[in-house]
Amino acid sequence: MADVTAALVKKLRDMTGVGMMDAKRALVEVEGDIDAAVDHLREKGMAKAAKKADRIAAEGLASAQVEGNVAAIVEINSETDFVSKNEQFQTLVAEINHQVVEANPADLEAALEVKTANGKTIATEIAEATTVIGEKLSFRRFARVEKTDNQAFGAYLHMGGRIAVLVLLDGTTDEETAKDVAMHVAAINPKYVSRDQVSQDEIEHEKKILTEQALNEGKPANIVEKMIVGRLNKYLAEISLNDQPFVKNPDQTVAEFVASKGATVKSFVRFEVGEGIEKREDNFADEVMSQMGK
Repeated sequence: MADVTAALVKKLRDMTGVGMMDAKRALVEVEGDIDAAVDHLREKGMAKAAKKADRIAAEGLASAQVEGNVAAIVEINSETDFVSKNEQFQTLVAEINHQVVEANPADLEAALEVKTANGKTIATEIAEATTVIGEKLSFRRFARVEKTDNQAFGAYLHMGGRIAVLVLLDGTTDEETAKDVAMHVAAINPKYVSRDQVSQDEIEHEKKILTEQALNEGKPANIVEKMIVGRLNKYLAEISLNDQPFVKNPDQTVAEFVASKGATVKSFVRFEVGEGIEKREDNFADEVMSQMGK
């Protein structure tokens, strides 16, 4: 049997876009001949998926599922938002979310090799769905959270999965309270639970910006420092969930709302579909001209 090295597997994955184990199996099947392995994968119906590997998938669905004391949140991308209404795609997203809860993969690489209810890997399911649906699909990210019996999960989907939020509250089992906080997170998009989580580097960076702003406003140097303290406090309150005015009752902060239920916010995860992905904007006229050789 040919020696199938990790480098060879990576090369085939880069060429075809298939999962690690699928690439390895294909190479073993053809005794390490990478060209034959590509043909082998094409014959299995994965070539169409591979041809779409250079497309940008920045739409899709985010999903959150709670199963007892374990919950997970995932983002699966497609090229257009139309696919998010596709029943097969929705079923695939739900199955991937469930398997992340069950399998507890260490990272995305491991998650792609998790078996689904059909006995196929998640990577294979995505490749086959890409072929059927006709758009590049990709499993972008996930988070898995466990809780105790004295904690509560709050899961919330906004716009049918455009935004997904998973909140963990400590000191209560009230899922409705947790869901209310999740709705707030979806709407306001805090960066941290509390200001204690803000790094010193970020604080110093903001101080520098605020100092320049104050000096550019022509404020005397002797009062700039006092101004920065107030503005920095305002900035930290804006990015920290606990300090934000609660969307359902702006007269109290989120921390005060949760405290009134005997709880505190332990953590939250917020996925917004496509955030951080640079979306390519094709100019149709330029595309036609390029095809005409102009």
